[in-house]
Formats: sequence, C-alpha cells, structure tokens
Amino acid sequence: MSVVSVLSATFVLAATLSAIAQERVASGPTPLSQLLAEAETKNPQISAANHSARSARQMAPQVTTLPDPKFTYQQFSVGSPKPFAGYTNSDFAYIGVGASQELLYPGKLRLRGQVAERDADTKQAEIEVTKIGIADAVKADYLQLAYLQQTLGILRQNEDALDQLIQSATAHYQVGQGMQQDVLQAQVERTKIVREITMHHQLMGQLEAHLKGLLNRDQTSADIITKDLVESPLKHSSQELLALVRQSNPQIQVDASSIREQDAQLESAKREGKPDFELGYLYENTDRKYRDYYMLTFDVRFPRKKRVNAEIAEASEKRAESQQTLDAHLQQQLAEVQQGYIKATSDEELLKEYREGLIPQSDAAYRATLNSYASNREQFTHVLSYFTDVLNLKLEYAQTLEDHEAALAHLESMTGATLR
Repeated sequence: MSVVSVLSATFVLAATLSAIAQERVASGPTPLSQLLAEAETKNPQISAANHSARSARQMAPQVTTLPDPKFTYQQFSVGSPKPFAGYTNSDFAYIGVGASQELLYPGKLRLRGQVAERDADTKQAEIEVTKIGIADAVKADYLQLAYLQQTLGILRQNEDALDQLIQSATAHYQVGQGMQQDVLQAQVERTKIVREITMHHQLMGQLEAHLKGLLNRDQTSADIITKDLVESPLKHSSQELLALVRQSNPQIQVDASSIREQDAQLESAKREGKPDFELGYLYENTDRKYRDYYMLTFDVRFPRKKRVNAEIAEASEKRAESQQTLDAHLQQQLAEVQQGYIKATSDEELLKEYREGLIPQSDAAYRATLNSYASNREQFTHVLSYFTDVLNLKLEYAQTLEDHEAALAHLESMTGATLR
C-alpha cells in the first residue's frame, strides 16, 4: 500500500470519529456539586432508606401501647340448649357482660419504646451511609469522566500535531531527504491515537450510563459534560483526618447507634423477667328475678426464668457483637484514611514533578529536535520518540490528577470534611 493510500484511509477514519463526536449533545459543563444534590433527591436507594427510617419511627407507638382490651359476652342456661331458656327453669341462668385488660409490669413498655427509638435512630444513621455510598459513586464516575473528556482533548490536539509531522515527513520523502519508513512509522503512531480516542468514547459512554443510573435519569437524556479537573491541595494533616473519622464517619455513627440500641435491648430483656397482670370485671344479669352477680378478677403471669435468661444472654451477646463491629469498622476506616492521605500527598509531589520538570523539559526537547529535523540535522525517529514521550507524560499527569482528586473525594466520604 502506498503512502498516499495509507494517508487517505487514516483521514477517512478520523472524519468518521469526528462525525461520531459531533453527535454527542453539546451542553455547558455541569459542576459536581449539582450532580451530588440531584442524586440525594432522586436516587432510589436513598429514597428507600428514607422510607425505611420513617417506617421505623412508627414502631415506638406500637410497642409502648397497652395490649388490646378484651370484651366478654356470656349466656349461661340450665336445662335447655336454647338461648335464654334457662331464665324460666333455673335460678342459675344468667347473661354476663365484662371486660379485661392486660397490664404489663411498670417500665416494660417504656423500655420497649426505647429499643424501638434506638432502632429508628440506627435506621436514620444508615441513611447517611447510603447517601455517602451514592455520593462516592457519583464522585468516582464524575472524576473518571472528567479525566476521559480532558485527555480526549489532549489526544485530539496530538492527533493534529501528528498530522503535521506526517505531512512534514511526506514532504521530506518526496524530495529524497527522508524514508518511506518514517512516514509509515508516524502513521502507526497516529492510528494508536485514533484507537485511544475510540476507547475513550466507549468508556465515556459506559460511565455516563452508570452515572445516569445513579441520578435516576433517562438513559436517552443529554450527555453529561464535566468541568476540567483542577488540583485541590490537601490542607488537613493526617492526625486531623483520623480525628474526623472518630467524630463524623457515617458508618461509625451507625455502629455507635447500634450499641445504644443493644444497651436498651439488654435493659428491656432484664425487665421482661418481671410478672405481668390482667384485670377483669364481669357483670351477670339473672333476668331481674334474683340479685345480679358481679365478678372482679386479677391474674398474675410469671415469665419462665429459662426463657428470660436466654433473652438476656442473647441481648448481651449482641451488645458485645456490636462493640466488636464498631472496633473493626473504626480500624478499617482509620487505615483507609491513612492510605488515602499517603496517596493524596504522594500524588501532589508527582503532579509538581510533572508540571515543573518532566513535561516542560520533554516538550523543550521535542521542539528542539523538531527544529533540527526541519533543517535536516536530526532523524525523524528521534522527533517521533520525543513526541510520544510528551504525549505519554501529559496523559500520565492527567491520570495522576484524577487519582489525586479521587483520593480526596474518598477522604471526604470517610471524614465528613470538605477537602476540595
């Protein structure tokens, strides 16, 4: 295949990709804060967690209310199965009407209500865990999408620059100052960039689909355009971040609420060993021929000790389990925060090295080599090598910037602090 044919095929492919890119809906950039607010109000998981917490609040009125009262109607006949027949042939026939109420030992209902309230508090705290999880996912998708959109611009700029190099190499070849191999090698590098652009479009489409799902948007809605990534300096020390985990981490708050719930459950289980009572009153009418009967009953129910002891032991074990869960989660969160802090600070140093050293130096070397090639004092392979180095360094810088911002975003989720 001739150089002209290869160039024609490449330009056709580039035109096709450009047409695909133009099909994307153009819109202004959307800030991350706007998407986070949208997710909080529209995400189905957060909505479900809110309903769960509200339903849990309705449990306390149920468990703090006395058992349902009982109303009794009796008809007693002697000598005949027919209703009211006993009035005519027996002094013992009567019709009775009464009511009874179960009365729990003082404090039982109150403690049951405390258990229900603590459970509702735990459900409320779990809403924040759900919100943080969704926010973390939105941030990760947004930052990755911003990285892809930003590096897509870098790839397109380098595609244009490589087109100029190909034209220059072709011109040198046509006047006998270069080799066809130089043109073909440059064309290979251009095809690699075209492939990267294609992969970027694919990954961007996948990320937008996932992000729209988190936002509860229609999948056919307009594409999301992100703002450019900007480095956010980490202004908190490691000790400050670790202290914030203990104070504000949502999962730790859930575990602490669970311990308070188990404390209330343990107290309630101990009180369940106390006896309960039932008070009843019955009025019996004897058809006014004889004196009416009046009956007052008072029952005492003693809980079986074996069952009560088992309930207390169960509540005690669950309380110990909740404490160990809190300790485990705390250590896990502290370790993640420390790892994130190290990652963020290391990335800051790398970004400075890229920005102040590697990229400017490589770009200067590329331009010097390009000038030498223009005056036939340098080989084209050296120009192409420096061009590739500059491109790779810019892409590495963008990736490091995305990693840095993602680390800060995750630190925000674990500490509750605003770091960006």
